[in-house]
Order: sequence, then structure tokens, then C-alpha cells
Amino acid sequence: MQRLNNESATSTTIQELCAEYRAHNFFTQQEYEQNLVKRGLRNPDGTGVMAGLTHVCNVHGYLIDDGDKVPDVGRLTYRGLDIEDIVKGCEAEGRFAFEEIVWLLIFGKLPDKRQFKRICDLLYDNRELPEYFVEDMIIKAPSKNVMNKLARSVLALYSYDDDPDDLSLENNMRQSISLIARMPSIMLYAYQVKRRHFDRESMFFHPYEPTHCTAQAILNGLRPDRKFTEEEARLLDLCMVLHAEHGGGNNSTFTTRVLTSAGTDIYSAIGAAIGSLKGFRHGGANHQVHMMMADIMEHVKDLADEDEVSAYLEKILKKEAADHSGLIYGMGHAIYTLSDPRAVILKSKARNLAKQKGFEEKLAFYELVEKLSPRAFRKVTGNNKVISANVDFYSGLIYEMLGIPEELYTPMFAVSRISGWCAHRIEELTTGGRIMRPAYRALETRQEYVPLDRR
Repeated sequence: MQRLNNESATSTTIQELCAEYRAHNFFTQQEYEQNLVKRGLRNPDGTGVMAGLTHVCNVHGYLIDDGDKVPDVGRLTYRGLDIEDIVKGCEAEGRFAFEEIVWLLIFGKLPDKRQFKRICDLLYDNRELPEYFVEDMIIKAPSKNVMNKLARSVLALYSYDDDPDDLSLENNMRQSISLIARMPSIMLYAYQVKRRHFDRESMFFHPYEPTHCTAQAILNGLRPDRKFTEEEARLLDLCMVLHAEHGGGNNSTFTTRVLTSAGTDIYSAIGAAIGSLKGFRHGGANHQVHMMMADIMEHVKDLADEDEVSAYLEKILKKEAADHSGLIYGMGHAIYTLSDPRAVILKSKARNLAKQKGFEEKLAFYELVEKLSPRAFRKVTGNNKVISANVDFYSGLIYEMLGIPEELYTPMFAVSRISGWCAHRIEELTTGGRIMRPAYRALETRQEYVPLDRR
């Protein structure tokens, strides 16, 4: 009883503290505009503030004509190579592509046969975690959230590195390869420990196979019987390729570059990037899409009725349904307008697996929500902004079809994106040279100090 009373008193106190904070801490939209503040490091037209240069990746979603932003078909290029050409090329040659992308993003050119084998061998050789790391850092400290455990484990690897603070290219290359290889291992161990500790289910750890690529190794570690089809592995590999990189301006990559510019170690930089990706406005959106779609299916009687689905989407936008955020997750993007090439590719590749797995009706429902969302957005907001499905809209559905647990939707994003993070960290170390330090204008109200007994 005493504990309940204490908790109630603490809750009341916190509410009072929050009310006190809100009374003295706010800015009006007019203040932002008068002081020319580019909120979110965005220009008034929604384009990003130019913060640096990169060779790693380019994201194209619109054209500028006489100062106006004109919607355009989305394009994504890794080191100047169109992502669609990369996907088609690897498909034609019957190869897994993620390892090739790791080499491309870091070094700037596609690997030849010898280099491709080298990166595959390096990732396999570095996949295992340090001795006793799993027992000490993961099993003894389970987390309900795998992203949280990914971040903590990456930070903990600092203690297992004989030379963690050396900022030379050679040392950061070694660390980057090691982290890219170990991220899937951390994810798999963290998930198994989470299952045992919080879900009261059996925990299993399967050994890695030398011939497995990263996507195969992940499915091998997730399936109790270690069985998966070639098509399943290739689709997971495709997801990893599409999630591997997205330019220097996305929040987690920018986080990596900001911390790198300060001269900190790679473990601190990547740990912070994972924390960024965890947010529902960034990588966590694929999990939010899954929950939103489940909510729509629960409350809409006829999932093929366009009027009924549209009405519910409008309720979501009005903050009357789903998580009351007013967001249709998976729709719209900071850069893409007419299309997100990643979403286009994923949707096209999902159809065959949907037939095999009995997901045809669900895929059709996703496509209907994709079709109706822009119309609902215009009706509710009065904004004619062109929006389309982004990669998060379909990636969760594909993971579901592949039997990837919901808790791993965002961690899978991190396991893929670390290749881009490392490429940008190395680029920042070798070409940046200045700590990132944007300005904040202080809007202070002058106060005189008053002694405590006179307040």
C-alpha cells in the first residue's frame, strides 16, 4: 500500500513538473519563421539543408524548375550505380548481393571475383562474437527491445577492442568489417535471449555455415530446423540490399557523421546511429506500419470496400484512430514524391512469395491502402503534396511472409544499414575535417536575479 501511495505521489509530482515546464518553454511558428530557422534542417520547400558532400549514395525524388519543386520518379544510386540495375544484374547472375554492396559502398567500385570472395570470407571470419561476450553482455542482461540490445552490445564491443580509439583509416576499416559481420550475430543472440527471458520460449543457437551469405546465415539462425528455400533467402538478401544505404542526410547516417566529426570512436558513432534508427519517424516506421495495418484490419469490416477503408484512413489522419499520431505510416517521404524505387522493387518481388505463402489477399489490401492514402491525405489536410508508399510500407509485410518475427523488423534494417553507416564514417574521417556545429538562436527574456526568500 505504501508503495502504491509513493507511486501515486511521484506521478502527481511529475505531472506538476511537466506543467511547470510547459508554462515556460515553447516557441510559436511565427518565431521560427521570423528567425529564419530551418526546422529539422529543412528548407521551407521541404528540401534538406546542404550539410556536406558524399560519393557514397544519391537519392533523387524531385526536380527544381525555376525554384519550384517538381515531383519526379524516385531513383536511388549506390556509388553512381542505379539500384534497379544492381538488383537486375545480381538476379541475372543468380547471386546474393548484400556482400557485393558492402564492398561497393565502402570502396566505390563493384568487386571482381577475387574481391567478392575476400569480402564474403572476411564477413564469415568475423561473424562470431568475442569469447564470453554473449554470456556476459547479452544473456545476463536481456532486453525486451532488440534495438536497445543492439546499441548496448555495439557500445560494449569497445571494451573487447585492443585499439578502439585509433582513428586511422586502417583501424576503422578493420572495425567496420568486424561490426558489419557481427551485427547479425548480436541481433540473433539478443532475439533468442529475449524469447527465453520475456516470452518463456525455448532458446536455440545454431552454428554458422561457411558457405552461407549473410541472408542465409540470418535465416539459419532464426529457423528452429535451420531450413529455408533459396527464394526466401534471395528475397531477404534483396531487402538487405535496399536497406543498405540511403544518402548522408537520413537521420541515422547523419548521426554517424556528426559523432564521427567530433573524433569519437566507431562504437559510439554506430551505437548512436542505432538509437536514431529505432525511432518511429525513421527505421521504426516498418514496425509502426505493421501495427497500423493490423488496427485497420481489426476495425474495417470489408477490407475490399474502398469507401470504408478511405473513411478509416481519414480517421487516422484526424488522430481519431490507430495510435492517434495523425500519421499513415509507410506513406510519404522526405525526398521521394512520385515513387520510392525500393518500395516499387519490394512490391514486385513480393507477389510470387505471396502466392506461395497464402498472402495474396493481404498484399491486395496493402496495395489498396497505398492507392487510397494520397486521396485521404489531400482530403483531410487540404495539402496537395504528392506522396507515395516508401520502403517501410512493404518491408514489414515481406518480413512477415518470410517468418521474420515482428521484433526484428527494425533490427533487420540496422543489420543492413550498418554497411552505409560505416561507408559514411570512413568518408567523414578521411574528407570531413571539421566538427559539425550548427547554430541555435537564443530567444531569451531578460530576468533579474531575485534572492530565494523574495521569490
